[in-house]
Amino acid sequence: MFQAVVFDIGQTLVDYRKPLNWSKLYRPAFAQIAEKYNYNFSEEQYQLAGNILAKYNTRINPRDYEVTSVQIFTEILHGMDINLEDMEPIKESFYTYFRQDSSLFPDVEDTLRTLSANGIKLGTLSDVAYGMDNIYALADIASIIKYIEYPFTSNDTGYRKPCAKGLEILSEKMQTDISEIMFVGDEEKDMVCARNAGAYAVLINREPVIKNYGQNKTIHTLTELLLSFAKF
Repeated sequence: MFQAVVFDIGQTLVDYRKPLNWSKLYRPAFAQIAEKYNYNFSEEQYQLAGNILAKYNTRINPRDYEVTSVQIFTEILHGMDINLEDMEPIKESFYTYFRQDSSLFPDVEDTLRTLSANGIKLGTLSDVAYGMDNIYALADIASIIKYIEYPFTSNDTGYRKPCAKGLEILSEKMQTDISEIMFVGDEEKDMVCARNAGAYAVLINREPVIKNYGQNKTIHTLTELLLSFAKF
């Protein structure tokens, strides 16, 4: 029945050990930048950076479309009176701060290896935070990307979940009918995206609480996903 599986990345494949809303971490992230590159940011500069980031915080201001890192950091650096030539190292430091201590969940590699070995097409569809470039967004799945033929983020599709357009684009790239795609994620927006697109919605819930987001199926480990494929 299912020909492909598409995964969200954060808290589905990768444990980030950071809150979903980064608002309280803007200042320490920029303090790290200041320490690393010898900036002496004023209180006004910290506040300006935080205000701009809050504007692009989709936990506060949801949007269907994606925004690039260049757009966000051009606005921040102009406001803080920092040379745009410094953008790349500042972005790298900012994004790296939020990726510290991240790791794959232990059930990920065996599951993806088994699915791939049995001819199931694999992809990702993950919303990036603050325009995070794919060089950072996909770095945390580098060890398993060999199993993923279609590693997509909202940078690639231009749309954010729960908008169905991103999953529809991925379906076209996979040349697989949307009804034959299983979409696995950990948030309500993942389930809404899957339902809006016509995919089979699978919630990965690793917490000891009941979550009802309208999913077709709930699993507690990715290993359980293999039970949906009778030929394995």
